[in-house]
Amino acid sequence: MKHSIKSFLVICVLIVFQNISAQTSNPDKYKYDFVVAKDGSGDFKYIQEAIDAMRVFPLRPIKLYIKNGTYTEKIELPRYNVDVSFLGEDINKTIITFNDYAGRGPHIGTFNSYTAKISGNRFRAENITFENSSGPVGQAVALHIDADKATFKNCKFLGNQDTIYHGGEYSRQLFENCYIEGTTDFIFGPATAVFKNCTIHCKSDSYITAPNTPKDKAYGFVFLDCKITTAKHVNKLYLGRPWRYYAKSVFIRCNLPEAIRPEGWHNWSNPENEETAFFAEYKCSGLGSDASQRVSWSHQLSKKEADNYTIENIFNTCNPWIFK
Repeated sequence: MKHSIKSFLVICVLIVFQNISAQTSNPDKYKYDFVVAKDGSGDFKYIQEAIDAMRVFPLRPIKLYIKNGTYTEKIELPRYNVDVSFLGEDINKTIITFNDYAGRGPHIGTFNSYTAKISGNRFRAENITFENSSGPVGQAVALHIDADKATFKNCKFLGNQDTIYHGGEYSRQLFENCYIEGTTDFIFGPATAVFKNCTIHCKSDSYITAPNTPKDKAYGFVFLDCKITTAKHVNKLYLGRPWRYYAKSVFIRCNLPEAIRPEGWHNWSNPENEETAFFAEYKCSGLGSDASQRVSWSHQLSKKEADNYTIENIFNTCNPWIFK
């Protein structure tokens, strides 16, 4: 009798381990490619429906193909939805939009006014427009991104004040060949973010960046070979101001418009910020690149200093990882 019970228990354990093994060794058991289409030709009509159907902590990357259309919805990709890619059909025709803003309701503030919130690590997006359509009504986030190792390529971000919130004190985010527009502090937050070959369009006399970089971070916002453009009426524009003491923003080989104020940077009306913030430029061009009247507490990098601003080095200072 004891022998039979022992044998039965052994069999049960083997069955359990076989089931676990099957779940981890057979990724084809789960769906990893999804299609969203407004016309019903895909798996889902709404992006959030597709997100909700995804396997959490997947065994291989998940791809969400988003067909052309205007998706009027507020979406969130949670932290446990990692290794997800949003692949749009056309940057100008694949649009995710919503119109929340701080103060719209009793429970809506800056950080939950987003159209899209992305928290799953190793996220990737291509050929998509993220828009907050609320207009010039105050803080209204188009993208709230606090995922680590996030990449956006050939995407647009449309808004006014606070267009992109770069959350996550130790998050690393790459924006390549993107278009970002806004009015005040429209690139803000604590993350380490690199903008490569991007167009940054400024729609009002205000401030482009408002970083609140943590004290122990070597890099904050880094703009590499970007073009800064303005609306016709803009003529008093600052490159940035420190949201918190140790804010960091650097513009390298960027084209700066005439609207950039001669002093370049602002201390957010707090002289103490001048002792801790790090705002710098290197070999910028354009009518707004004259550094002769920049504030004394900003920096013009040497070639040796500028050579450290590679994508690999910037992100490896956070953790040993390189974007591929």
